[in-house]
Amino acid sequence: MNGLRAELQVVRDISAGIDPSERGPEAVLCVPATLLSEARRAADAGPLKTGGQTCHALDKGAYTGDISAAMLHEAGAAYVIVGHSERRTAHGETDAIVAGQAAAALSAGLKPIICVGETLDQRNSGETLSVIEGQIGGSLAGLPSDPRVVVAYEPLWAIGTGRVAAPGQISEVHDFVRQRLIARFGTAGENVRILYGGSLNPGNAPEILPISNVDGGLIGGASLKAADFLAIYRTAALLSE
Repeated sequence: MNGLRAELQVVRDISAGIDPSERGPEAVLCVPATLLSEARRAADAGPLKTGGQTCHALDKGAYTGDISAAMLHEAGAAYVIVGHSERRTAHGETDAIVAGQAAAALSAGLKPIICVGETLDQRNSGETLSVIEGQIGGSLAGLPSDPRVVVAYEPLWAIGTGRVAAPGQISEVHDFVRQRLIARFGTAGENVRILYGGSLNPGNAPEILPISNVDGGLIGGASLKAADFLAIYRTAALLSE
């Protein structure tokens, strides 16, 4: 919940820093729904894509305050985040709800970024992989094998705390997620992108992005500053060469 029209210059600055040849990593900004149309225009038809931060599982209805995937698509979104830890925690979104949102996104022509992750208590209790397995099974339930699906691992204890998971911890979870995706989708699961989303910043990106099965980042606070976002983007671009 950050961003007014005054902050659209950040979108313009990031757009200007993205490789126009589209040979580099794909870059997406998921902005508040109130700014989506203007953010799309601010990106000036360049390779920078825009997305929403959540959506409802239904196309329309008596759900005051909610927004549908079709509305996001019409406003200029290419992606939508579903199941973000803040939505799961503060709004009680369950795996079943997230699966419905992801299915709605695909139906509307959006690419869903499906978030999974454990709390500090779950990590300390040795439940990380069982929690992740349950979330993947529930949040991807009923979804087809679709190359548009993206999964993001966000350890809740490393979001907004300044703490970052160790490379070994990240590798363990991302490799496990890959295994579960292959079990779920067959060989198509090898190509589902898995993002890391736990306080990724310009300082730790060179260490985290090369880790096994880390295909990109779900960037939080660092996306509010064009210089920080572009620094992470450039690191990813170097690694993709």
